[in-house]
Amino acid sequence: MQELHVNASAHTPSQIHSKQARRAVVATVIGNGLEWFDFTVYSFFSVIIAKVFFPTGSELSSYLLALATFGVGFFMRPVGGIVLGIYSDKHGRKAALSLTILLMALGTFIIAVTPGFAQIGFIAPVLIVLARLLQGFSAGGEMGSATAFLTEHAPAGRKAFYSSWIQASIGVAVLLGSGLGALLSTYLTQAQLENWGWRVPFLIGTLIGPIGFYIRSRIDETPAYSEAQTSESPLREVLRSYPRQTLISFSLVVLWTVCTYAILFYIPSYATRVLSLPSWMGFCASMVGGGVLIVATPIVGALADRQGRRPWLLCSAAAIFIAAYPMFYYINHVPGLASLLVFELVLGLMIAGYIGSILAAFGELLPTHVLSTGLSVAYNFAVTIFGGFATFTITALIAQTGSNLAPAFYIMFAAAVSGIGALLFRDQPRDKPKAHITLTGAVQ
Repeated sequence: MQELHVNASAHTPSQIHSKQARRAVVATVIGNGLEWFDFTVYSFFSVIIAKVFFPTGSELSSYLLALATFGVGFFMRPVGGIVLGIYSDKHGRKAALSLTILLMALGTFIIAVTPGFAQIGFIAPVLIVLARLLQGFSAGGEMGSATAFLTEHAPAGRKAFYSSWIQASIGVAVLLGSGLGALLSTYLTQAQLENWGWRVPFLIGTLIGPIGFYIRSRIDETPAYSEAQTSESPLREVLRSYPRQTLISFSLVVLWTVCTYAILFYIPSYATRVLSLPSWMGFCASMVGGGVLIVATPIVGALADRQGRRPWLLCSAAAIFIAAYPMFYYINHVPGLASLLVFELVLGLMIAGYIGSILAAFGELLPTHVLSTGLSVAYNFAVTIFGGFATFTITALIAQTGSNLAPAFYIMFAAAVSGIGALLFRDQPRDKPKAHITLTGAVQ
């Protein structure tokens, strides 16, 4: 290691790029995390939302309607993915990311302030559906633009590590959402929760507008996008020139999205409705799952930069396939806080192993000038089909089969589909990381 003396008033290109990359990570993690926060709290409070906006006289019917409304937003995700993905590839990642966060904030605000069915009748569920459609449109353009933004800002040989922070931000959302849920369910009565307490997280989530927009408007456009020639028709080029790459991306997303919604988001409701446990236990378990993603996902990303993306994708998909049934069997036969914590810890580590390298893999499948569009198409169609209605499908399967282990089979199916995608994926030759200046001023 050699010490390097740098004039405090001068900055080398390496230092400038490193500073820009760090700002890009912070802006993406905060903005993406806050956007996922809004999806998280809807899922966590879906049981109460069912009572407030979808009273039918049947608890199961009301709950299924609330979950269907959650899923409705996913119908707009492919539309938002295509429209905002093209916008990102034509006008820049920065512009697209700033727009998505404002749209998400508006949808969240509508949910936060809409009176219940008892006050305004059928207008209430209609407004909730419109808000979910707006959120779905916004979220559809977020992942593709955010992935392109971070992978294009990343130094050579560190794309998986940088892009893994997008996944870590999902952990931030789960941790914040479940933490708020645990806090509210502990200190408020059930009547208070149903009257006004559930609205608090949505009001907090509305802050994504001014905060997120301010942060994202102050970041620089990616160097790779600035140097690349834009495509006149990104969607047509993706479908014509990269169908195999898009199909592989689609299959890889399936397990990612199913695990996110069926394991991280669904567990508080599962613990309450299926296991008959206090709601705070489910929220605490989800906090562990979110914490695991925050810590483990960047570690996996750093390792994947050295070892390749394919081994992590394959091994993690196989591990989730094997572990899903035993873990659901465990929490059903030994229900309680301890079993839920073990469940989230074990499966959380496996999910982190899978998603830690997945976005860098997408970056290797598609070129810069159509990356946002191609990923948005693959990601959002997979999320819409398999992820958005995961909780609805699982709840319906449990009701139809009478088996509380139905979620395990759905997850195993997703692991098999994504395992095939991992087999078809081939790692590209990776650039070696260039020497970079650490915060201590040393060259490594």
